[in-house]
Amino acid sequence: MSGLEAPSLTATRPFSVTERCDRCGARARVRAVLSSGGELLFCGHHARAHEGQLRQLAVVLQSVG
Repeated sequence: MSGLEAPSLTATRPFSVTERCDRCGARARVRAVLSSGGELLFCGHHARAHEGQLRQLAVVLQSVG
């Protein structure tokens, strides 16, 4: 997941093991906090697949180490 581990990543709050990807239900590895105040959770696979769109929409991208 090297594409999402850029210096622009900022910690918001710790991930919980119960948080799941909004696309497939796998364990969430990336949180996108949107300017509207909402957030989206993605597994590593879906975060990479949607990285371009996430970077355009997200205010903060947080990745699990």
